[in-house]
Amino acid sequence: MATLVSDDGAYGGPVSVAAGQCAELRSRGHDAALLSLWRGAGPPPADVDGVPLLAVPARTVLPGMGFLALLNPRLLRLLWRETGRADVMHLHAGRDLVTLAALAVARLRRTPFLVQTHGMVPPRTKPVARLFDSVYVPLLRRARACLVLTEEEERGLATVFHGRHPPLLRLANGVRPRPRTGEPDGKLVLYLARLHPRKRPEAFVAAAGLLLPRLPGLRFVLHGADEGSLPEVERAIAAQRLESWVEYRGPVPHGTALERLAEAAVYVLPSVHEPFPMSVLEALAAGTPVVATSSCGIAAELASTGAALITDGTPQALADAVERLLTDDGLRERTVAAGRAAVAGVFSLSAVADRLAALYTEALRR
Repeated sequence: MATLVSDDGAYGGPVSVAAGQCAELRSRGHDAALLSLWRGAGPPPADVDGVPLLAVPARTVLPGMGFLALLNPRLLRLLWRETGRADVMHLHAGRDLVTLAALAVARLRRTPFLVQTHGMVPPRTKPVARLFDSVYVPLLRRARACLVLTEEEERGLATVFHGRHPPLLRLANGVRPRPRTGEPDGKLVLYLARLHPRKRPEAFVAAAGLLLPRLPGLRFVLHGADEGSLPEVERAIAAQRLESWVEYRGPVPHGTALERLAEAAVYVLPSVHEPFPMSVLEALAAGTPVVATSSCGIAAELASTGAALITDGTPQALADAVERLLTDDGLRERTVAAGRAAVAGVFSLSAVADRLAALYTEALRR
């Protein structure tokens, strides 16, 4: 269960994670499907990356509240039916009405469930969040386990739970290695993430302005749904007169995003405090070298193995790292090889599915 599947990939990593987990479990003979709201130009598709999708159109209950306020009464009927049929529910949980509804239905149906929070349930002190948590947290405590990505997320959830919580268990995100089907565009530098202040797309634009005098002919493309930073990106492009070299091309579906990652010469993610960026893993799986920041939750692992170039996130550092990858063939080859090795070992979807199957079995026994 995930909150939202959309044709623009707006909900990002949690949907990719959920679909990947389901696909790997299905390859082992398990009957796994993805439940969600759907937002797009047409009706919900039959599947997401080959995984059956059971979805109803998203409706905004409270304007201006983002993902939190999405729901549809038809989703409640779908949840009631499918949760009653399921042995275990795996809920990719945010702090939103869809998650709240799924928790309540699973509890009423007495269906064992696990939650995976993806860093989306940090401590909050605003009155609206505290009111929501007064209903949400008691239901969340009923999970057989809460799957977390990092130590920081574990500490934050312990605060949200106020000391009484289900087991907090580490589970990495995983991807499958993908063979490269063609040569990358050696001039293309890619940003692929939501245009949100935490993602810092304006730092990508600033890095482009620093790089172009050194490496003329590069092209810089941004893909992702706008969540507040697009005006700043457009101002930065105009202020530096980069319109001929830097282009925002909007959001793309997940399948297209994977194609864009495979086409790029370098993938740059300037995000700060990113718990576990799936786009980075997907770039590594595609054989595309990555530039990221030291506050990324997997930065230490990537840096220690040489799987990515890790920077302090300043435009100058981002530009320097991209330049090194584009001008040093040996460094590029070593980084790509280390990235693929990290995907095959540390970030293996197969290993994630092994752990999930064991956790589901344990949940059924309790």
